[in-house]
Amino acid sequence: MGFTDLLTDAGATVLNTWLSTRSYIVGQSASQADVAVFKALSSAPDAEKYPHAARWYKHIASYESEFATLPGDAAAPYSTYGPETAEVTINPAAAPEKAEGGDDEDVDLFGSDEEEDEEAARVREERLAEYKKKKDAKPKTIAKSVVTLDVKPWDDETDMKALEAGVRAIEKDGLTWGASKLVPVGFGVSKLQINLVVEDEKVSIGDLEEEIQELEDYVQSTDVAAMQKL
Repeated sequence: MGFTDLLTDAGATVLNTWLSTRSYIVGQSASQADVAVFKALSSAPDAEKYPHAARWYKHIASYESEFATLPGDAAAPYSTYGPETAEVTINPAAAPEKAEGGDDEDVDLFGSDEEEDEEAARVREERLAEYKKKKDAKPKTIAKSVVTLDVKPWDDETDMKALEAGVRAIEKDGLTWGASKLVPVGFGVSKLQINLVVEDEKVSIGDLEEEIQELEDYVQSTDVAAMQKL
């Protein structure tokens, strides 16, 4: 008949009994069957009343970010899975006690809850380490900008070739000088208009302008004429 209402004691007991001899709802690995049953529960089962179900719930929770990629039929309801028939003791505490020293003492075939918790933690840590490794391996995008600077001389007697040579002599990691030209501004004076490409994390345009303005014999002022992100 499959699992019934898992929010009742009867349904939770059936689930706990089912998982007492299984690590997953079906098969040997996590699947959409586990996802369906997991989502049918409003919260983790009581570990004291339903230790096997609680152990399974904690383990499946480590797959939560991968639910959509797990194999199986994602449309199948949780009631598709589980035992065909179930004999359930609603109040296990009221069940007859077994005789001491009997041959049918409970045997944990799948290890303790502590061992399961350690295994779930190990799997989770392995997945996190693998995710971080893949993320670190991806090439990072380097933010760059194309900038056009106007460098204005003192007057028409300023040696513009020396001015440009002084500007291009400035070297920085992440700075590439490009084409330049002289642009007339009036009264026989021309400004140097020069293009450059900078890596945004390495080069500050403000600092670069200050360094150019230190060429006091040639440079009166600088302005950013244009800037565009690459």
